Amino acid sequence: MFNIQDSITVAFTLFAVIDMLGSIPVLISLKKKLPDIQAGKVTLASGVLMVGFLFAGEYFLKYLGVDKSSFAIAGSIVMFILGLEMVLGVDIFRTDPEVPSGSIVPIAFPLIAGSGTLTTILSLKAIYSEWTILLGIIPNLIVIFVLVNATDFFERKIGKAGLSAMRKFFGLILLAIAVKIFKGNF
Repeated sequence: MFNIQDSITVAFTLFAVIDMLGSIPVLISLKKKLPDIQAGKVTLASGVLMVGFLFAGEYFLKYLGVDKSSFAIAGSIVMFILGLEMVLGVDIFRTDPEVPSGSIVPIAFPLIAGSGTLTTILSLKAIYSEWTILLGIIPNLIVIFVLVNATDFFERKIGKAGLSAMRKFFGLILLAIAVKIFKGNF
């Protein structure tokens, strides 16, 4: 079954991993280079990737011969590194923002529903039900839609210092969640 508290935990975990607030500066620069970015397309593509991986990712892993617990541990390590990136302000995982494209690439994938997000979804399956994770994905899709639509507004209101502080705060939360997943599967 599902538990609303667990769905909230999943939602905040994905919120920290997706890091839409931390991605606002990247979105702003991409919107200047690629004016055809549409929030609806970004949200739909991100949702399809996340939900598709939620329901089919485990079968894909079985095809590769990788068990869920090993993937959860590997995912927690990736999440830990992503959290370190956010807290320390360094880039370990890099995307190429210079690739000319639109709403789906590079924004929906890999910026939003990239390896960190997909790894996290499968790692969360080691602890939570698919329905709980699905209910945690939905609010994130709403946040994605709102923030892609309102990047300029948020940049003016929060400012660069505020965005940096939020990124570090969610990085610390992500580190703690990564440790929890690692301990639960080791």
